Amino acid sequence: MGDWCTIESDPGVFTELIRGIGVKGVQVEEVYSLEDQQLIQQIQPIYGLVFLFKWTDKLEKRECLLNYDNELFFANQVIQNACATQALLAILLNKDDQIDIGEDLKNFKTFTATLDPQMKGLAISNQENIQRVHNSFSRPEPFIFTQSKKKATENDDVFHFVSFVPHKGKLYELDGLQQGPILLGSYENDDWLTLATQEINARILKYSQDEVRFNLLALTIDKRYQCQNNIKQLELQKLGLYQYAKDNQVELDAMQESDFADLNAKLSEQEKLATQVDAQVNKDIVLVKIADINDQIAQQKIIIEEEEYKFKKYEVENVRRRHNYIPFIVELFRQTAKKGKLAELIEKAKQKKKEKAQSQQQQQKKN
Repeated sequence: MGDWCTIESDPGVFTELIRGIGVKGVQVEEVYSLEDQQLIQQIQPIYGLVFLFKWTDKLEKRECLLNYDNELFFANQVIQNACATQALLAILLNKDDQIDIGEDLKNFKTFTATLDPQMKGLAISNQENIQRVHNSFSRPEPFIFTQSKKKATENDDVFHFVSFVPHKGKLYELDGLQQGPILLGSYENDDWLTLATQEINARILKYSQDEVRFNLLALTIDKRYQCQNNIKQLELQKLGLYQYAKDNQVELDAMQESDFADLNAKLSEQEKLATQVDAQVNKDIVLVKIADINDQIAQQKIIIEEEEYKFKKYEVENVRRRHNYIPFIVELFRQTAKKGKLAELIEKAKQKKKEKAQSQQQQQKKN
């Protein structure tokens, strides 16, 4: 069992990570407030939430389930620094009926189905592909030491990830450091986010006197995938409207005729069987309906372009995270010293630090 590195809590990192382990059609979005209904509506469907908070050994023991639905995947965390990836897996492996998790994770879930949480955790630790993708986000170390890595002390900041997963009408908190799943309650009409909001807000309120750093991430459908499906449905509707217009001798202009021909060639015969026309459509409004659908398709394409730009940005940021800037920095110092300017810059930095400390002290006295 090799070492697992710490990774940054970032939607770009997590989105690339889950794709790297074979998951399709899913992305990770940062959520600043579960009470922002406009944002929540934009990122639906949400498969689960990942919550990051500062961990201390003073955190209370939680009431865990030792006997629970055997279809609920729960694994203990036996690997240091792997809680982020394990929190993602806790959602993915419990939503394989809604998400294409890929053959590797499907086989892993089948293989571990009868194992206890401890053995499931050990099985995760032995998944070389998952570990490889996880460790691909390690930051380059400036120096390599032969001694083992030091363990976190009480002065170090240690953060932990837990998952909130809806499962068969009940909301669970899945924390690999606990003995079992934590049942948060039942919900109706798929409204599990209300329960999750109450629990997360209570947790933040409880810890906020000592800590202000929290992070909440949602596993959602890839908007590009969603928009492409929406476009396909809109095109089917439009094809049906064109066919209605043809059958009822509604005159089409050259552009509409070309669009009709393109749709006929693009869509398969099986897809065409799904075309339907609203009973309220008539000859007077059919072309208006077609124009309205064209506007909707254009809007979906704009969203896809925005998402493509975002994912390109993620790629650039992840390349920068992995890049080793240490040789460049060392060479910069070397050339600065060679020109006799390093000592002067160091003194300026010391003076700036001193002035900043004095300013902070004065501000504290005023308060």
